[in-house]
Amino acid sequence: MLGNIIGIVENEVLLKLVIDVSKFENLINVHVVMDDGDRKVVGEIIDIKENVAHINLLGEIINNKFIFGVIVKPSFSAVVKLISKEKIPMIIGVENYRENVDIYLGTSPIYKGVKIGANINQFFSNHFAILGSTGSGKSCGVARIIQNIFNCQQYVPYRASLFIFDAYGEYHNAFKNIGGNRGEISFKSYTTNLNFSDTEILSIPVWLLSVDDLALLLNAEKPSQLPIIEKALKLVNIFARNNENMVKHKNDIIARALLDILSSGNSPAQIRDQVFSVLSYYNTPELNLETPVFQPGYTRPLKQCLLIDASGKIREMELLTTFIQKFVNDNLNLDFPDEDITYTLDDLEKAIDFALISEGLLNNEKVYEDSNVLKVRLHTLNNSDAKKYFVYEKYVTREQYVKELLTAPNGRKAQIINFNINYIDDRLAKSITKIYSKLLFDYAKELENRATMPFHIILEEAHRYVQNDNDVELLGYNIFDRITKEGRKYGVMLGLISQRPSELSETSLSQCNNFLIFKMLHPVDVEYIQKMIPNITNEVVKRLRILQPGNCIAFGTAFKVPVIIQLDMPNPAPSSNSCDVSKNWFIERKNP
Repeated sequence: MLGNIIGIVENEVLLKLVIDVSKFENLINVHVVMDDGDRKVVGEIIDIKENVAHINLLGEIINNKFIFGVIVKPSFSAVVKLISKEKIPMIIGVENYRENVDIYLGTSPIYKGVKIGANINQFFSNHFAILGSTGSGKSCGVARIIQNIFNCQQYVPYRASLFIFDAYGEYHNAFKNIGGNRGEISFKSYTTNLNFSDTEILSIPVWLLSVDDLALLLNAEKPSQLPIIEKALKLVNIFARNNENMVKHKNDIIARALLDILSSGNSPAQIRDQVFSVLSYYNTPELNLETPVFQPGYTRPLKQCLLIDASGKIREMELLTTFIQKFVNDNLNLDFPDEDITYTLDDLEKAIDFALISEGLLNNEKVYEDSNVLKVRLHTLNNSDAKKYFVYEKYVTREQYVKELLTAPNGRKAQIINFNINYIDDRLAKSITKIYSKLLFDYAKELENRATMPFHIILEEAHRYVQNDNDVELLGYNIFDRITKEGRKYGVMLGLISQRPSELSETSLSQCNNFLIFKMLHPVDVEYIQKMIPNITNEVVKRLRILQPGNCIAFGTAFKVPVIIQLDMPNPAPSSNSCDVSKNWFIERKNP
């Protein structure tokens, strides 16, 4: 017996100790059981002041099973004693560990030798967050947990699909030999390093990009820009077909834009300049500034029909209008047979050019400026090194592309697919991460047997990508928020790894069900965690500042109670070591 209950305040029991605490190695964070007749209430000692132990109530042992939560408080006559060593795994560990049902996470720093784990379904069937300040052990923790998944001896998680977006290129070393000599497990890696030949370069087929994907890629800011992207996607499917119909369609678009200019009522000089501007940039072999315009008696190039006479008028206005009208085609065939059509960023850039004039935006300067910025951004992307990430050598459907992502170089199923996005700027990295996440989510949604192919999207430095963006105003949704709200039913789970939880999307973080929180120092982040994470207690928050590296507090649906876990070091470790300043600074003097 430890002592006598002298008070109960909300969820806390005050226990006057009758033992000599100096004879115990440590009592803080140790669990106790309060025998109260036929009830056994479990609590955790969180503090001892002036020989009074403060015990946080956790749950009850019913029919030899631990049940979280206490409805009826223990009576003052309850007998309080330390929980027996045999019952500790019932509360903080995994009883009857089975490697295809449970995952080993680490050991208890409080109870030596006690292993702590979680039910695989309860942890990985939910979204999770791994949070902690830099240097607290997050990357090593993530690597160790994933390595533990694939360290099974009797069972093989062959159908696992973990997509890791690796912000610093840390995880390649930790997972490259994950399967060892066993052929069932494979690691696949993509890189954004264009000069690294040992790994496949990340590559997204342009024709798989939707309106929403392009809006994210081009950093669209206003819903009014979306129709231009939508128009460009329609046009690029026409222009990618190198046939007579494609040329007719271009002629039709240019002619309609020119007719709008000619009938605009602007001054002759403005009309002439605008026609010259359009035909200098948008033209075809049949319709350009040099196109011959026939008139009884002579022929002259189109540009000469724009001459302004002495009276300040374009004398050939009627002739020019009649000539251009011939290129307008109201009977264009837009029904194409199903073909495996591919196109490039070059094709898309031309299509967005024609989309601008097709929508008649040349006559609205403000709207044109808003939409033209998309053209400028696409041109910049198309003329940068990043263009390489949108080159794909063969036609694939979305389904074929996802299957290729999941196929290892040896032709077997890849379980870990690592995207090293260390070599691109944050804006492009965010766009690519969203594009892939949407691609996987859409693929999973359309599976005939729903949730039969679980995808886990794990985002390192998630605060760079999972933010409170304007996506909701622009597209009507944020893909990460949508995945956290809807993904579970389709088998798409999100794993957020971050050192700055206060910069994460509130919706995404609030939808996570399991948390591993390493040492957290920043007061804003600590306060944010306390506010955003459901059921986090003040006791958990207090511990965040004093955790040792490699230790975390785990809680959520996969854990019966909040528990401190000491994770083993991964083997091999990720490439996440800090800079060794002293080693790089100093050299030994030859002649001291």
